[in-house]
Parts: sequence; structure tokens; C-alpha cells
Amino acid sequence: MLFYVVICCPMLSYVILCSMLFCVVLCYSLLPYVILCCPMLFCVVLCCPMLSYVVLCCPMLSYVVLCCSVLSYVVLCCSMLFYVVLCYSVLFCVVLCCPMLFYVVLCCPVLFYVVLCCSVLSYVVLCYSMLSYVVLCCPMLSCVVLCCPMLFCVVLCCPMLFPVLTLTPPPQRELMDLSTIDVILISNYHCMMALPYITEHSGFTGAVYATEPTLQIGRLLMEELVNHMERVPKAQTATCWKNKEIQRLLPGPLKDVAEVWAWKRCYTIQEVNSALSKVQLVGYSQKVELFGAVQVSPLSSGYSLGSSNWIIQSHYEKVSYMSGSSLLTTHPQPMDQSSLKNSDILILTGLTQMPTANPDGMLGEFCSNLAMTIRAGGNVLVPCYSSGVIYDLLECLYQFIDSANLGSTPFYFISPIANSSLEFSQIFAEWLCHNKQSKVYLPEPPFPHAELIQTNKLKHYPSIHGDFSSEFRQPCVVFTGHPSLRFGDVVHFMELWGRSSLNTIIFTEPDFSYLDALAPYQPLAMKCVYCPIDTRLNFHQVSKLLKEIQPLHVVCPEQYTQPPPAQSHRSDLMLELPAPPLPYRRCSVLSLPFRRRYERIHLLPELAKSLVPSEVKPGVSVATVSGMLQSKDNKHTLMSVPRPPPAAPTKKRKRVAEEPPELLAPKPLLSGAVPLDGFLATLHKHGVSEVKVEETADGHILHLQAEDALIQMEAHATHIVCDNNEPMRTTLRDLVLRFLQKL
Repeated sequence: MLFYVVICCPMLSYVILCSMLFCVVLCYSLLPYVILCCPMLFCVVLCCPMLSYVVLCCPMLSYVVLCCSVLSYVVLCCSMLFYVVLCYSVLFCVVLCCPMLFYVVLCCPVLFYVVLCCSVLSYVVLCYSMLSYVVLCCPMLSCVVLCCPMLFCVVLCCPMLFPVLTLTPPPQRELMDLSTIDVILISNYHCMMALPYITEHSGFTGAVYATEPTLQIGRLLMEELVNHMERVPKAQTATCWKNKEIQRLLPGPLKDVAEVWAWKRCYTIQEVNSALSKVQLVGYSQKVELFGAVQVSPLSSGYSLGSSNWIIQSHYEKVSYMSGSSLLTTHPQPMDQSSLKNSDILILTGLTQMPTANPDGMLGEFCSNLAMTIRAGGNVLVPCYSSGVIYDLLECLYQFIDSANLGSTPFYFISPIANSSLEFSQIFAEWLCHNKQSKVYLPEPPFPHAELIQTNKLKHYPSIHGDFSSEFRQPCVVFTGHPSLRFGDVVHFMELWGRSSLNTIIFTEPDFSYLDALAPYQPLAMKCVYCPIDTRLNFHQVSKLLKEIQPLHVVCPEQYTQPPPAQSHRSDLMLELPAPPLPYRRCSVLSLPFRRRYERIHLLPELAKSLVPSEVKPGVSVATVSGMLQSKDNKHTLMSVPRPPPAAPTKKRKRVAEEPPELLAPKPLLSGAVPLDGFLATLHKHGVSEVKVEETADGHILHLQAEDALIQMEAHATHIVCDNNEPMRTTLRDLVLRFLQKL
């Protein structure tokens, strides 16, 4: 049996022979002293017949022993080796029981030096003899030892620590407490897939607002995700791979994933229903008041059914949030641009991920590759979402089928929500573009895929099982999910068609890298075509839009302010604005450059009747008012000061403290400016002739030398200084008041 092992695995024979050599050293404890005293290996052979047998059986081993100068140098320099060999013979037993550990020692001389020099380490090996069993049962441990020698020492000192290191990384710090959020505004159904994690597991008690199509289609996409997850239930879950030391040994892209400990198990259908029950529906341009402080209203963004941009405004400030938006003529309502004007802050996000790909050109390439594959007798697989771009793809194919002679080719749409998605697209007529809205009144279905279903050119199924298995025929075109190719019915078609070069897979969703999606299926014979159809705004379109709406400040991701790293020379792939935008990074906190300076106050009619306005300049009238300000729910109301009811006459004399305070009339306010020349003329008429005028930065100073007085005239105040001459001060005050208006 040993001969068979040697022939099949020469490396293993080398390890076994080396292990026998150490066994000989163990049995003959005086051998190290003999080796040092007698350099001749022949003497050693004479003293140790078993060693001579080993040398004769394996001449190469003797050559290794003689020629390995590094090993001999370590033996000579480390005198503690012999003490370890003599006192802790169990160490070599571990080596014999686990040849892989000896291989690790040979590959890492530094680690071998540590084993030789540290007698404490020998004691640890003696006490933890189970280490050899751990190494045998877990070969991955040897790889860890090679990559991190320090970790090897930790494992030796405490074997129980190794599983702890893989299971308990330090906790992650969150940016904010989700339970403190007051309102969530959902822009489109692609942005709400994580909503159950917030509403059901974070203590969130706020309000959630979305349009009706966003809610209904988002519900369908969540139900589809849950359905796909429940098809393949897992009895056990693995978490050890999330440890950084193990994750970096995994193949890409798993080793490059950040924050894997933040990954969660998929939610259940009960959590989906509970989360969506908290959503409040709003319509386009509908104003919703939040806590009396601000109003929010959704605007059509033109990206998908019910997709929205949001306006957050008070009476004097306006903030616009522009998410995924499109100026192209597709099935949703066109983008509302005019309502975004006069914004103090515009938060810009959700631009196209494919700025160099023209959606119209991608549609043409999609149809041409589909036609070539079908004519060659192959099948076409289109991994896509169950709502959104698929409506435009079916409409494009409706016009393309007859011209390309593909009338007999079956089209299959496979998804648990296929039927619901196609029906919802037909009933949300008020959320569609004008051309599709007009078809409803004819009456005609807004989308042409209704006709494709009636003529049996398009068939939809909840899964590949059941009716689809009996009605399936090739060549055909299949639309199914998920676009990531990690779950859903698309996995079965990849296994079914991946080995034939006649078949083609066409990627249309820009959210996933097609190379990463195809990585687990390599080698792959089927052709791959990448036609990303992203209708969102590109940099040229958004730059033109910002010039029209002219916000005071633009806040955007840092990636939008610089070209892509792979195309650093493309200045057209970044935002170029007259005023530089305010960039932000992930988990960064920005201070927006505006502050609330005014509040609106409502006057009650009774108080408004008592006002007597005075015109201070043409078109501007001012009135003084005295009242009581009441603030409630961020709304401010000014009402008349209530007068206390007259007290009933009594014979008892009231104390002064019990008498109600007397309401004094407010002092009149002064308005206007004092002209210098007119005021000097008035002073001269009243006998003040010796006046010295000094000009200052804020106005003038008049020195009345004979009266020993000083008048300081500023833009917003006038000061009269007279020392111990009250009649003169009163006279000068009355002269100043002649030029001012009392309010």
C-alpha cells in the first residue's frame, strides 16, 4: 500500500520519509549531539542502523539532508532545539500524525524558527494535542497559517479561538437611527425594494408617501422576489465566509463585496403586506403638509409608471429632489420641468449608468441580434425585470415582428407576476403619456402587447412548470428574471441553452455587470449581447435642464463632478455648471447653504380691522400692530390682546397686586430720513447758527458749538447729546421729528 501511495503521490512519499527521519531523531535522543560532534554522516549511519536503512531506501533524501544548508544552519544556530527535542517529544508526534503541518513548516522557515526557539510553544503543542486533528479535518487552516503566521501562533495557544474569529467580527456603526426618520418619499418602484427592512425591523413609526403605480408595481416586484426565494428554501445558513480573512480567499466578485455583514435574509410576504399598508398614496402635484412646517408634492419624472421627483417647500424656501428622470418619449407621463424652477436647492441623483449608450440605438441592436439568432435556429434569452423596460421592448417587437418575418416565433414571458404586470400597465391610463391616454377613449388598449396576447404571439406563465412545459417550442424568445442570473427561472434556461452557440442571451438592464452575471456559468458557448437600455438623463441632458430651471445650488454625488476613472479624458461625462455643485460621498453629511429667515403669520379679521396703514413710499404702506402671537403645529396666528372682564363692584378694597395690569398704548414708530441741508436750515431759523458738520462712515455729526450740544445722524438712528441742558435737547428732538413720519 505504501508503494502505491508513493507512486500516486511523490510529494506524499517525500513527506513520509522526512517524517521517518524525525522519528529516528526522536528515538535516538543523543543523535543531535552526535551530528554536531561528528560532521560525518557515515558515523551517524553507523550509530543508527535504522537511519542507514532510510538513506539506502531513498538516496535522494540523503542528498536533501546534506545539501539543505538552510536547515542545517537553523539546527546549528538554535541550540534550544535539542532541549525541545529531548523534553517535548510530543512535538514530533504531532508532525508524524499530521504531515501537512510539516509541509507548512518547510514552506515557512520563519514559522519553523519560531517552533524551534520558543520552548513555551512546545509546551502549548503538548497541551493542545488536538491541533493535529484540527489541521487534518480543516485543510483550509494550513492555508491560513501560510498567509498569516501570527494567526498560527494564536491557534496554537487557544484552539477554541479560531471559530470565534470567523463568527464574531466587530459590529458595524450605522450612520443614523432609522427610528428617528419622520417621512420617507419613494421616487419609483425600484427604490422601495428594501422598505420592509425599514418599517418592520428598525422601529420606524413615520409616514411613507408614494404614487399608486409605484405602490402596486413595487408590491408585485417584492412578491416576485419572495416567490423566487421560497422556491429554494435553505435549512441552514452559512455566515463564516463573511469573515474578512476567509472572504479574501473567495473568488471574485465575492471577495470584493463590502459590508457583507449588513446582508439580510429576504423578507416574507407577511412583512411585505405589513410594510405596504403603511404607505399613503399621493397624486402628481398634490400638496401634502408635513407637521405644519413644509409641504411636499410629487412631480412626474418621466422614467417609469408613477415615478416622481419631489418638491419640499415652505412659504419662502424651496428644495427639489430629482431622482431617476427621463426626457425621452416613452410610456410614462413626460417629465414636469417647470415646477422645478426657482429652487433654492436641487438635489440631483439617479442619472444614467450608461452615458455613452443611446437607448434608441440599443433598441435597434436588440432587435437585429434577436432576428439573426432566430433565423439561425437558435433561442433568445432576455433576463429583465417584470415591469418597466419590458413594456417598451414588447412594443418595439410588435412593430418589428412582421418586417423581420418573425410572425411564427413564440414569445414567452415567465414570471410569478407576469399576468399582473401586463394587466396593471393597461389600467393605469392616467399615469401614461398623452398618446397612450388618448387610446383609452377610443377604446383601445394603451400597450400593443394586449394584441400580442390575443393572437398567441406572446404567452405568459408563472413558472417553467405546468402549462409551459407542454406548450414550450423552439426556437423562441424568453423574457424572464432575475437580471442578475442568480435566481429565478433564468437559471434553468442558462443551463438548458448555455452549451449551444446557436443561442443568444441579450442583457438590457444596466443595473448589473453582464460579465459578473455570467461568471458562474463559464465556460459558456451561447453568444452574449450587451444592449443596456437606460432612459434616464445623461450629462448633456441634465446640463441643459439645469440651465433652464436655474437652481441657486446643486447638490450631487461626487462621481458626477469628475469623469470616470477608465475615461479620464472624457470631460463630457461629468457635470459642467457655471457654479460648482456641492458634491457628497456615501455616508457624508452636508450643510445646505440656505437658512429659513421668514415665517408667515396669519392675522385674525378683528385685529386686521383695527390697523391704520401709513404710506411710507409709493406702493408701500406700514401699520403698527399689538397682539398676542399663538404658535401651534408650526402655524403662527396673531390675535388681539384679550381685555380682562370688568370686575364686579365690591365694597372690599383691592390690593395693588390684585389689580389687572393696565394695557398701555404702543409707542409710535418713526419712519423716514432727516435731510442734512433741510435740517441745517431749520436750525438756522431757530437761532442755531454756529454748526460744524463732520462726515463719518455712517452719516454725519453736527457740533453745535454755542449750545455745547452734539447731534449724530446715521442711516437708522439719530442721537442728541446735551449735558445738563434738557430744554435744548427737547427742542432739538422736536426739530428732528418734523422730518420723520409717525406710524
